[in-house]
Order: sequence, then C-alpha cells, then structure tokens
Amino acid sequence: MTSVGFDDTGLLAPGWAGSPAASATGDAAFLQALLDAEAALTRAQSALDLAPSGAAAAVTEAADATRFDLRSLAERARAGGNPVIPLVADLTKAVGEEYGPYVHRGATSQDIMDTATMLVAVRTLDLVLADLVRTERALARLAADHRDTAMPGRTLTQHAVPTTFGLKAAGWRSLTLDARDRIKAVRDSLPIQLGGAAGTLAAFTVYGARDTQVLTAAYAHELGLREPLLPWHTLRTPIADLAGCLAFTAGALGKVAADVLALGRTEVAEVAEGSGGGSSAMPHKANPVRSTLIAAAARRAPQLAATLYGSLAAEDERPAGAWHAEWEPLRDLLRLVGGAARDAAELAEGLRVHADVMREHLGLTHGLIVSERLSAELAPLLGRARAKALLTDLAERTYTEGRPLAELLAEEPELKDLVDLDELTDPARYTGSAGVLTDRALERR
Repeated sequence: MTSVGFDDTGLLAPGWAGSPAASATGDAAFLQALLDAEAALTRAQSALDLAPSGAAAAVTEAADATRFDLRSLAERARAGGNPVIPLVADLTKAVGEEYGPYVHRGATSQDIMDTATMLVAVRTLDLVLADLVRTERALARLAADHRDTAMPGRTLTQHAVPTTFGLKAAGWRSLTLDARDRIKAVRDSLPIQLGGAAGTLAAFTVYGARDTQVLTAAYAHELGLREPLLPWHTLRTPIADLAGCLAFTAGALGKVAADVLALGRTEVAEVAEGSGGGSSAMPHKANPVRSTLIAAAARRAPQLAATLYGSLAAEDERPAGAWHAEWEPLRDLLRLVGGAARDAAELAEGLRVHADVMREHLGLTHGLIVSERLSAELAPLLGRARAKALLTDLAERTYTEGRPLAELLAEEPELKDLVDLDELTDPARYTGSAGVLTDRALERR
C-alpha cells in the first residue's frame, strides 16, 4: 500500500495543482513565512538594541523550514489552536540556550500568524500578477488582430446585433487589467502585525522599547511589508481587501472562461482552446479544460470570500474563532486565483479564433440580425408605422419561405432606388463603434 505524504498535493484540485501558487501557499511555504516573521522580529529588536546582534543571527540561521517537522507541528497545533505555539517551542530549542529567550519576545501568536499570512499573500499575489500580465498581453494581441472580425452579438442567449471579436477580447482584457490593478493596490497595502497580547505592545516596553512605533516600523522594514497605523488583531481590513480583490479576479477570469465555453460548443465552434483535454470514454473529444477549471474557481471564490467578510465581526481585542476561520478559506482563495491566472494565461495565449465560422453564423437569422438598422434606416423613407409593418411581415417570411431578408427586401417596389440594400443588410457593416471602442480599450496600460 502506498504511504500518504503529509503535504497537500492537490489530487482533487486540478485548478491549482502544480501551479506557482500551489508552492507559494503550501504548508512548507507557510511554515517558512512563520519562521521569516519570527526571525525578522528578532532582527528588528536587535537593530534597536533591544536584543544582541548574536540573537538576530542565531534566530535567522535557525529559521529554516527544512529543519522542522511539519507533521509534528500540525498535530501539536491542536493543543493551542494554532501552529505558532509549537513552532516557537521548536525554534527556541533550535536557536539554543544563549539566544533562545529572544525568540518571539514580546509577541503573541496572532502577530506571527497574521504577519506570515501577509507574507504568503504578497508572494502569491506577485505570481498571480505575472500571469495576469501574460493574459492581458495575449488578449491585446487577439483584440488587435480581430479588431474588425464581425460575429453575432448575443443577448439572453439569442442573436442580437453584430459585434466584433476584437471588442469582445478587448473587454476580456479590460477585466483582466481591472483585476491586476486591484491586486496591485492590495499587495502594496498589506501590513505586518505587531500588537502583543491585546494590541497595546505593552510587553515590548518592558523589554526596553521606548517608542513602539519605531519598533513596528523596523519590523515592517525587515519584511518589506507596510507599517500599520494600529495593531489590527480585530480590525481585519487587510483580510477583507484580500477577499475582495481575489474574488473579483476569479470572477473577471471566469467571464472569459464562460464566453469561451459558450463560443466553443460543438454546434457553435467560433473559438477553441489551443490544446483541449481528452475524455476517458470518448476519443473524439477535446474538452475545454482550461476554461472549465477557471469557471470552477469563479464559482467557489465568492463563498470563500464570504467567510472572510464574515470574520470582520470579531469580538474584543483578539477573537475566538473569527481569526481562526480565515486561514483555510484565504489560502484556498489564493490557490484558486493563482491556478485560474495560470490557466487564463495559457487559454489566452493558445486560443484559436474561427473567423469564417463567425461570419457564417451572422447569416443564421437570414439577415434579421440587422433588423435594428433597417428599422432605423427605413422609418424616414417609409414612415415609422409602414417600416415596422413591412419588417414584421418580412421577418416572418424569411423563416416560412427560407429566403434571406435582403432578397425579400429587393422585391419591395417601394424600396427600389431608395437604399443600397447590399450595404444595409451586410452584418459586417453594422458593427457600430466596435472598432473605435477596441482601439480605445487597447490604449489602456
């Protein structure tokens, strides 16, 4: 029987398994972030002469995740409700008798856990941003290449009026850039946590800190995170900000996936993933796997974010349960969005666009896709009531007689020599400002 390892390999999570975000959010990565937070705190105190330089060096050297037993830490975390408590014991022992007392000095478990969470979030968001850049660049190329590629615009699942694939791709890119901007703003705002037992930093004053704000700033500097105005043990704005930007990103990429899934159906076939996935039972299938996994992430993300928003209502100076409820859904969100961003980049870079099929589909309604234009153009010539009556009658005849609208219009005596029917009934000539809108969208950087 094969032994089961401790690490979460993502067997049931193909959306993020093997992604850069998977490594950045794994147990080993979280453990290293906890150790980084502990080591940085000792270094910050050492820089302010609140701890000897030897302590800073010793704790930093010992803070190597490979030296600690993940399984043991996880199992012992149950006793105190978080993994910091057993980790501090193991790190203190690893540092040794001389400098062990400087490990975790003045801090509380939540200081280290929150700070490590911010480190993991920043490191993961950097990876997400890299994939969003790949995605938007590929979408920009698609939008430019297909600026004037006409296709049916669909509303409430039905053909409405013509649009262009360039405008659709430009819209996808716009959402991707919106996600990028939100993630950047949140990433750059994430703070360290330092408050001590009840957010007063009292223990640090006992250990000699005359100005705890200076210590907080030094700690933030060590880790490259923001300095908070106040300890935020129960002021969970950073977590809410992460919930918001991650859920939005999942939804933004989910929109792209939803469109590709709809346009890639066998009977539509206007686009296709560059390399579809296979089926265990049907050899002919090339499933849109990338889009499917992105769509799955978009469906899960809002509920995970809801748990994080629910934890905002945290009682007292440090809460029981609200803080603890954040850890898993936040990691799941980071993983889901990290995987979705990877898949979105691959999807956009490999997407195949079938412009000929799009052009063919413009004729599925026998020319009625331009009825809006005809109504507007014919009303001044025939009068509004007559134009409406004529188009209503001809619309019915296109289906009953199986003839295109342009052919029927050409037989109407009252229209002869009044309009250019070829121009009026060509769907590709009724895309409005789609090209201009695409150009405008591509100016955004």
